[in-house]
Parts: sequence; structure tokens; C-alpha cells
Amino acid sequence: MESSYSLPETIAGMKVHFVGIKGTGMCALAELFFRSGAHITGSDRPEKFYTDEILGQLGIPYREDFSEANLPADLDLVIYSAAYSPETNVELKAALARSIPVLKYTDALGAYSQRFDSSGIAGVHGKTTTTALTGTLLQCLGLPAQILAGSAVGNFGGRSTLVLGDQFFVAETCEYRRHFLSFHPRRIVLTSVESDHQDYYPTYESIRAAFVEYANRLPAGGELIYCADDPGACDVVQIVKQTRQDITFIPYGFHAEGPYRITGIKNEEERTLFTLEAFPVTFKLSVPGKHTVLNAAAAVALTLSIRKQYLGNESVDEAALGALIQALESFRGSKRRSEIIGEVGGILIMDDYGHHPTAIKTTLEGLRAFYPRRRLVVSFMSHTYTRTAALLEEFADALQAADVLVLHKIYGSAREQYSGGVTGRTLYERTAALKKHNLYYYDEFMDALPFLKQALRPGDLFVTLGAGDNWKLGKALLEELQHEEHDRLCL
Repeated sequence: MESSYSLPETIAGMKVHFVGIKGTGMCALAELFFRSGAHITGSDRPEKFYTDEILGQLGIPYREDFSEANLPADLDLVIYSAAYSPETNVELKAALARSIPVLKYTDALGAYSQRFDSSGIAGVHGKTTTTALTGTLLQCLGLPAQILAGSAVGNFGGRSTLVLGDQFFVAETCEYRRHFLSFHPRRIVLTSVESDHQDYYPTYESIRAAFVEYANRLPAGGELIYCADDPGACDVVQIVKQTRQDITFIPYGFHAEGPYRITGIKNEEERTLFTLEAFPVTFKLSVPGKHTVLNAAAAVALTLSIRKQYLGNESVDEAALGALIQALESFRGSKRRSEIIGEVGGILIMDDYGHHPTAIKTTLEGLRAFYPRRRLVVSFMSHTYTRTAALLEEFADALQAADVLVLHKIYGSAREQYSGGVTGRTLYERTAALKKHNLYYYDEFMDALPFLKQALRPGDLFVTLGAGDNWKLGKALLEELQHEEHDRLCL
């Protein structure tokens, strides 16, 4: 349920404490509050995360424990991560006892979005990349916006936020547990809708209903920018159109009608080239995949909608078009989205968050097209027992694109209750029924390290895939291969 809390007209001078401040979204929101003049403190566990460096650079103080003493005097607001509960966290209980407003992250994000002309980017796949691309394009056009992505973005200086002004706000908005219903959008980008988060949405119809409800949060005159190639997104649009003649529907994709129809695509020298109906130019991407082209088309549509609102007209002159072309080619992706970890001895090591069969299939197909001369070696760790059980056959089919495939145990989630019998080995057996050769199973992903060091050869692309923590395998592999390379050079 949406929070009724509203931020004051100005948040400069507010004292705001973040419980779980090291989380990607929490750190990003803390930075936005900080840059708006609020006084920020925080707390979290002592484990090191990439956000420790960001918080240090900003000079935001935080404690690596939880204690009532961490709460400053005259505190105005407490924001907390979904990893913590007001029933069990000592700081949240103390804040409530002092009658301090306490908001979970998604409600705080929603309250923040009320302060701007806001756009929410939603969908089962592609949210983070589309948000990151949009921020990159807004920056190249000099539009006064703030952007919050769900992962660190290279073009944002390795952060999840980009602050360019205070008129527009673009944020990644999450469907899990209907979190995006706290957001206040003037525009929504809808990338994809299909069955996912089976612990909360047991059927496709239940998750579709959540996206319909989100789209209906658009005000009169709002815009729904949607992927015309995605059946679920089109399904949502058809339902919304029945009652919302007061909003504008803007399709993008290969099957779209209008300015954002993708009219051509090809791969050339580790670049993806594509064209759009409305523009007599060729755009280039340095990040692989047809799905990335779709995300780029969505980002162009959203960026030009915001530009039209800002300038009062929709014409795109030669200078603006040139800036868009340059910005797209400069885009280097975001953390855990086709992220290049390193290259050693001709072996390219990459990490990708793809954890749903559709994302896995499109990611691997994109890598195959982008790197046609490389053998594709994949370590995959499935995320959540409920998703794996519900989509077992789809997972087995999607993973066939790998030349060499290494599977591991399932990365469970504290949020799910599962009593069935599906395990990582179950997925291995189903995949083996389709893939007879070059399939291996190591329950613990680090146990695969000796095998990979022996099996990988120059020219290979090794990808750690999934929402688990097998990304550590790629990092460890790179470090060991670098040490071996160094030792050889020093002989």
C-alpha cells in the first residue's frame, strides 16, 4: 500500500537516517537527498560493498552496526531497506518509539518522485540498462534531470545516480510486491511483462495485473512508452487502452508503428548498428545484444519526450541527433549487465545478471552475434527455488546456446518459502536431456575453478550468468590467470 507521507517543499537541512545504507538503491537515494541539501547518516552491516567507496567520496557518515545510539537528535525521517524490518531492527523500533516518520525505500522513492516531472522505467527485463541509457542520453542533451538506476553505471562514474538538474526525475521502478505503485510517474517505459517472482505472483495474470495498475497511475496527458515486440507489454497496453483514452501510447521496437520502429540491425567489428524510422542516421552500440537495441530505442523515445516537454517542441536538429549518436556509442553498460571483468591470454571474462530464461536466451544470442569468433563458455547459477521449479524446462532450453556450460546449486532467497524437490542438480539433469556434450556440474561454483583453468583457451568468452554470487568465480579466474601470465612473463 502506498505511503501517505510527503516530503516538505524543500529538503535542504532535513536530518535523514538510512538503515541499510550500503544497498545499491539506498546509497543512490541517500546521494540524491544529500545533493539536495539534507543531512544524511546511515547504518549497515560491516561487510564491504562497492557503495562503501561512494559513501566515503560523498563524506556521508555511517556506522557498521545497528544501535539506537546511531540515530541523531532532532531526526526528521528514517528510510530503511527491505532487508530490515521495523519489528526486528533496533534502530527502526527506536525511531517509531520517538514518533519519527519511518519509510521503506520504495515509499521514500515514491515521495521523492512527487517533487519532479518523473518517469518510471518498468518491466521484467531491461529496466537497469534502459535507465542507464536514458541517463546517458539526457546528459548529452544537457537536460536538467536526476537519474536513479538499479546498478552502478560506467557512464555515471561508477555510481547508480546522475544529477544533471532538478526538473525531471527518471528512476528504475520494480514490480516485486507491487513496489512501483509508490511511484508518481508522468511517463512510464514498459519493456516486458511475463511470469516472474512466482513467490509473489503465482500466475502470469497476477503479474500482468500489477503492471496494469501501475500504468493506470499515469495522470491525464501521461505517456506509456512500450515495447511492441513484447507480448506481455502489448497485453497490458490493450487492457489499459480500454479505460484510458486520456494518455498517449508510444510503441518502440521492430514491430512498432511510428518514429521508434527499428528498421535495421547488424553487427560489425564488435559494434551493433541500428536504425530508427524517424531518423536518417545509423546508431551504434558498444554493448551486445538485440535486447540492448530495444532498450536503446526505449531510451531515445523517453529522452525525446522529456526534451519536448523541456523545450516545448519536438523537432530534433542535427546537433541533437549527433549528440544522441555519440552518447549511444559511448555507453559502456552497467554493473552485472554484460559487464566485461577483464581479458587475459586472449580469454575475455564477462558477468551478466540474466536470471530469467528469456533474459538468458537473449543475452546468449546477443553475445553469439556480437562475438561470432569466440567460443561461449558459461557458468550459470539459478536464483530462487520457486522460479527454477516454475520455469525448469524454459531454463534448460535457454541454456543450450552455450558451447560449454557449467551449472551450480540454486542461489536461494530469504524471501521465499519452498518445500519442493527441485535443486541445481535437477536443472542439470533437465539440461542434460537436451545437451549431451560439454555440460558440467559443480555444486559449489568455486570448485569449477581448476576445471575452467584447464578448459578455457585463447579466443574464448567466459560468462558468469545469473543473480547469484557466482560472479566471484569470474573474478577469481581473472586473478589467477593474471598471476600465471605475470609469472610466465617474468621467467
